[in-house]
Amino acid sequence: MSPDPFDDADERLDAREIDGEPFGDVVAALDGLDEGESLCLVNGFEPVPPYDVLAERGSEHETANLADDEWHVEITRP
Repeated sequence: MSPDPFDDADERLDAREIDGEPFGDVVAALDGLDEGESLCLVNGFEPVPPYDVLAERGSEHETANLADDEWHVEITRP
């Protein structure tokens, strides 16, 4: 595993540890952030489907692929 480029994120959520659909957990974690804070979402694949929803909410994201089955997405709350 490569070093996490988002190790300075305010919160971290590893979706690989969630049973079932993790999107509700991601939204709840984002809602718990203050303006300008960020969440590092760790996933086993690139979570492309939520990108449009996050953009509609005004969130920005940056993605890093650290291994074949490890993606980190830093999501910043507007």
